[in-house]
Amino acid sequence: MVTRRKVILSLGAGALAAPFAAFAQARQQIYRVGVLAAGSQSGSANLYGAFAQALKELGHVEGKSIVFETRYADGSLDRLPALAEELVKSKVDVIFAPSSPAVRAARQSAGTTPIVFAVVNDPVERGFVASLAQPGGNITGVLSVAPGLSAQRLRLLKEVFPKISHLAVAIVREPNATSEVSAQITEVRRAAESNRMAMLSIEIRSRKSFDEAADVLRKWHADAMNCLDSAVNFYNRDVLIEFAARMKLPAVYPSGEFVESGGLMSYGADTEWSYRHAAVYVDKILSGAKPGALAVEAPTKFELVLNRKTAAALGLQFPAAILQKANRVIG
Repeated sequence: MVTRRKVILSLGAGALAAPFAAFAQARQQIYRVGVLAAGSQSGSANLYGAFAQALKELGHVEGKSIVFETRYADGSLDRLPALAEELVKSKVDVIFAPSSPAVRAARQSAGTTPIVFAVVNDPVERGFVASLAQPGGNITGVLSVAPGLSAQRLRLLKEVFPKISHLAVAIVREPNATSEVSAQITEVRRAAESNRMAMLSIEIRSRKSFDEAADVLRKWHADAMNCLDSAVNFYNRDVLIEFAARMKLPAVYPSGEFVESGGLMSYGADTEWSYRHAAVYVDKILSGAKPGALAVEAPTKFELVLNRKTAAALGLQFPAAILQKANRVIG
């Protein structure tokens, strides 16, 4: 958590001292930005660093014109409401709540305090905004998905490993959530059918569920896995990656952070870009814009990330054509 620093200015006496002091005070207004993170500081350091850097590039100097009040739930989503309440009590000017669980918690306490998100995939269905074009209320930000991404991931997986025929779709359910990934499941099912692949969804509710899922998938002869784009999947990425490795399944993930943690391959929005673009919303709001008038935007930067070390552990090799397409190759 960044501690607010006090700035004291001493001015000489004189007829213009008082008005100049008032002017300097106005110019040195310090905004308080609350950050409500569902994950851990170490697990998302690069993303929040990108957010802070983008604000700096927009003219917000930490300690001079802006300070951060940061709260991490460390993956315990039930802690988010209390952390959100702490931020509101500290009188922040805006809350950066990147994910769906963080937004849900923030809106319970925020009142009219603006909330900006960076990786939410269904803000209308969840009731966060009235529409993408006209959010209304006090919430806006950047989507994590775009139409066709789920199908494109499956096509890439099939291109890399053309013999796969039984696709497992692993879903870690978020407590008290609506059907966060229903549209993605429909999209993947259609893509699987068009590629003559069978598909089976496995719902994970606890670590015990992974053992149950493993038994089901072995009997079903699963030979690949697709990890859908959701906040809870993201925060549980280490467990999902471990599960795919234990099952020896080639798997495709929604963002590069999964591959950096040991996943095989990913295709999706550049999460760092999304966090940086969320800073643009924060800057506009601090400059007087109403969040309800700022349209929710879809991501515009996407990346294919591959992990050669993980492929080797599975006894696999990426085709040269895929390596040429990759934005990043790890290992």
